[in-house]
Amino acid sequence: MFGFSMIQMVRSNADKLDLTLRKNLIGLYTPFKWTPCFLHSSLERFLQKARKIPVVVEFYDTCSFEEAVENCHSVAEQHFRSKIKHSIPSTTCCSMDLTPAALEELLSKGSFIKKVYFDRKVQALLDVATAAVKAKESIQEAALTGNGVTIAVIDTGIYPHQDLSDRIVAFKDFINDRTGPYDDNGHGTHCAGDAAGDGSASNGLYRGPAPESKLVGVKVLDKLGSGSLSTVMAGVDWCIEYNRLNPDNPINIISMSLGSDPQQYPSVSEDPMVRSVEAAWNSGIVVCVAAGNSGPDPGTISSPGVSETVITVGAMDDINTPNIIDDSIASFSSRGPTIYGYTKPDVVAPGVNIISLRSPNSYLDKLQKGNRIGNEYFTLSGTSMATPICAGVAALIIENNPGIPPDEVKRKLLDGAEELGPANTYGRGYVNAEKSISI
Repeated sequence: MFGFSMIQMVRSNADKLDLTLRKNLIGLYTPFKWTPCFLHSSLERFLQKARKIPVVVEFYDTCSFEEAVENCHSVAEQHFRSKIKHSIPSTTCCSMDLTPAALEELLSKGSFIKKVYFDRKVQALLDVATAAVKAKESIQEAALTGNGVTIAVIDTGIYPHQDLSDRIVAFKDFINDRTGPYDDNGHGTHCAGDAAGDGSASNGLYRGPAPESKLVGVKVLDKLGSGSLSTVMAGVDWCIEYNRLNPDNPINIISMSLGSDPQQYPSVSEDPMVRSVEAAWNSGIVVCVAAGNSGPDPGTISSPGVSETVITVGAMDDINTPNIIDDSIASFSSRGPTIYGYTKPDVVAPGVNIISLRSPNSYLDKLQKGNRIGNEYFTLSGTSMATPICAGVAALIIENNPGIPPDEVKRKLLDGAEELGPANTYGRGYVNAEKSISI
């Protein structure tokens, strides 16, 4: 007899299943409204064994991570369509595909399981821009170029553009598992140029704030600019591990022009994406993240931008002039407070009609041919563009202060910003490289 067993599982384990996952499991019963009653039991059994649900499993800190992952693996291998995708030790998590039947068994045997989250979707959210944040003054007066600093762009990949010369020092692909740098969407390449393009294809005209920084490409979003919570977390974890293996040439900055609608957890620290970026921050990596493109309404800051710790960046419209007097907040730039009541963003930077690097034949390149600027450049708008510009300024601060911890980089960025208006719109104000470096 039909017994709503998956609903019973949700009720019995409500404290261990996040709200989105509970809704997805209960939503599996929606087709039953149009299914004859005598077929309900058969349909339920089919869904329990065949419906694949992407999840992130968080373990208790007190248990052995390796044993917890092994226990998850032993359950998954006994169920059709179930498997482990990524181990994420920096946040004591792993990502999995599980059927409802496999999830129920895992919960019944898993005293090591703290929480199971639905593996939600994550989306991808320079000439004048560099001048507007006063980076050219820093390059000219203090001879700062980001030399010796490495920026990881966690995004759709990086195309080896002429303006990046040979500065892509590492590349990791969590989507197609390719080894060489590429970008089949174009968003990540644009972001890399926003931070560190040297303008060699434009006689220095379209140059980012840190034109000599090294770059690491971490592809966590697919051709359409879409990814998942688990691939982003795996990408951040990879950066932390990269630094452990390369202590003499570490990643100094992570730039993340991506995000998702924040989920309401009891506290911001329970958001798995927030935990991931804060783990990177605590390991010594400066993390710059996009505020989101859901403005102008208040309370629209995306995750992981809701984190109190990392640097959340909003977007300004620089009206195509280097003078900030006529600039205004971009209408799309997400506003605070966060869903947890904290003031955000932290700072703002140019994010409207930003000219940066083109990735030929990529998805965006084909979709928006009118955005091409000559053969080498492309124009895009969003807090996605403001974030790597801020990351490029952070690279100048680090170059000027080798060994400086992330908290001090953030303090200098915020204290040097040009105050503009309400904090939940502008944060501390407009990024100003010259002032921040001089502090």
